[in-house]
Amino acid sequence: MGLFLDFNPFDNLLCILLGISFTVWFTLLLVFIIVPAIFGVSFGIRQLYMKTLLKIFEWATHRIERGAKDNNHLLYKPYSNAIIAKEPTSLEEEIKEIRRSGSNRDLDHASEFEMSDIFYFCRQGVESIMDDEVTKRFSAEELESWNLLTRSNYNFQHISLRLTVLWGLGVVIRYGFLLPLRVTLAFTGVGLLVVLTSIIGFLPNGRMKNFLSEQVHLMCYRICVRALTAIITYHDSENKPKNGGICVANHTSPIDVIILASDGCYAMVGQIHGGLMGVIQKSMVKACPHIWFERSEVKDRHLVAKRLSDHVEDKTKLPILIFPEGTCINNTSVMMFKKGSFEIGSTVYPVAIKYDPRFGDAFWNSSQFGMVNYLLRMMSSWAIVCSVWYLPPMTREEGEDAVQFANRVKAAIARQGGLVDLLWDGGLKRGKVKDTFKEEQQKLYSKMLAGQDSILPTFQAVF
Repeated sequence: MGLFLDFNPFDNLLCILLGISFTVWFTLLLVFIIVPAIFGVSFGIRQLYMKTLLKIFEWATHRIERGAKDNNHLLYKPYSNAIIAKEPTSLEEEIKEIRRSGSNRDLDHASEFEMSDIFYFCRQGVESIMDDEVTKRFSAEELESWNLLTRSNYNFQHISLRLTVLWGLGVVIRYGFLLPLRVTLAFTGVGLLVVLTSIIGFLPNGRMKNFLSEQVHLMCYRICVRALTAIITYHDSENKPKNGGICVANHTSPIDVIILASDGCYAMVGQIHGGLMGVIQKSMVKACPHIWFERSEVKDRHLVAKRLSDHVEDKTKLPILIFPEGTCINNTSVMMFKKGSFEIGSTVYPVAIKYDPRFGDAFWNSSQFGMVNYLLRMMSSWAIVCSVWYLPPMTREEGEDAVQFANRVKAAIARQGGLVDLLWDGGLKRGKVKDTFKEEQQKLYSKMLAGQDSILPTFQAVF
């Protein structure tokens, strides 16, 4: 009798409502996201969502500009181009120009030191401070328009009640609806990847295992793409990387891997990790021949090159995916490609990736944000919108060394993606310029004084 007396109809109703809510939530995920991801189809919901956001951003930006005009406020305009206009000239040419402008004598062939020479080095130093084209590549690019994210524009301030309410509504939508949905999808995608690849690992090697592995990888990566509400446009798919080749791409974010792997399967290259990442790596390598290195092996260039060469020689294996910059750059430029992946002698498939920062900043500033913090920022953004261009395959030409080949590939990627092509090493993100670079400049100046032919510095040889 006591059990019936303790019965509360309200508790029973609450359980029923929670059950119905969970069922509806799971059904929506299954029908509109997971099943389309399995078959690689889209209902066009994300494209409609993107167009709606663009109209809202345009209205918000117009409202800010009008409010600033009414209140006589100056709008912040970020520099999109370099502050100082420069033309590519050699050290010898510039010093000769300085000598000619400061003297009536013909000093074109002078081989003695002149006090005016120091002005060249002083000017180079001041220009580097005023217009540092390296350091600014490691911070998020600033938008000229506001996308209702407080972290994206200096013009964020109280303009009107309607704009503030719209921003508050955006916070509720992003953190109350989109973030839980995306976290659920992320765990679903990663969980399925670990479980299914582990099961496929028990199958004997053969066509069936390779087929199932590719389908599982594609399905799970597509679910993870939807966890970021990623809207990706792929161009020139006929140039997609083929087995036995090396795919090289510019690097903005860790999600570059997901962006590319959701449209094709690749063999990953990286260092073995512990924790959750280690579990994922161990399960993936059971189903697909990825290339993982121990921490002690990463610095052994010969070992790395041999394992990469052995992989590409087997034309049945997936193409290797490599980011030769070695670090993340802020979606505005391409920095020096490490020459290691271009020494192997295999066909290289260049890929250019360009993100649209209006919907969310994809750049990972690893010195400021940890991986978990970064992923939460991605999942709480409006969307990740990007374009991917598959460029025609490239091979080393006769008489071309690895550095020249790397530069040619890098230039093609920068040109296609609308990025700035820089010769600087991305390792400057955490380190200082090496003394060898300073010594190279001193050698050039010494050769000029000695009357030898000027030689332009090759940054790859220095770094």
